[in-house]
Amino acid sequence: MSGKVSLHYFNGRGKMESIRWLLAVAGVEFDEYFLTTRDQYEKLLNDGSLMFQQVPMVEIDDMKLVQTKAILSYIAEKYNLNGKDIKERVKINMYSEGLMDLMEMIMMLPFLSDPKPKLDNIQSKAKERYLPVFEKALDGPVYLVGGKLSSADVLLLECTLMLEEKFPGILADFPNVKSFQGRMTQIPAISKFLQTGSKRKPQPDEVYVKTVMQVFNVTSLP
Repeated sequence: MSGKVSLHYFNGRGKMESIRWLLAVAGVEFDEYFLTTRDQYEKLLNDGSLMFQQVPMVEIDDMKLVQTKAILSYIAEKYNLNGKDIKERVKINMYSEGLMDLMEMIMMLPFLSDPKPKLDNIQSKAKERYLPVFEKALDGPVYLVGGKLSSADVLLLECTLMLEEKFPGILADFPNVKSFQGRMTQIPAISKFLQTGSKRKPQPDEVYVKTVMQVFNVTSLP
């Protein structure tokens, strides 16, 4: 197993994108191996590389890690992005899981035959349930927890950028969140990751959707 971190997923965002973000912020170089065929996926299954027969899978420190939250937690702990004590960690986890819930709704949109009702639902939940939490948390503090950059901050930036792609101007009523976003994008590692040519992935397109469906042997959209 190579000493360099290796990511196994599709050539698209999905659940791997938050992992790419966190590695980039931690300054960790990584290789990517993209699934494009059913045979590649079955090879990972047959090799015993996928504990629950799912990707993303990350090779790091002589381990093959699966389950997005577990992978993010390991990276955050390894690179000091997980708070200074157990109380900070649980706050980071609460913020992070809420953000992942919201982002997973957005991730599913390309796979829906009629995304319009879901779009409306996402927008209302973002404005009424999720963004108010972060607007309050950032009323004064520079970062969400403990006055120090954490994985929750990275996820919040990723999430706000995803929201603005779908709903331009959605942060207009959340000035603290918008200011936070501006501060975060000035961090050198983040600024670099946002530049053209980085390993950040674009919004999912038809090719991405078709590839995922073929690899997982899915024949129709919901």
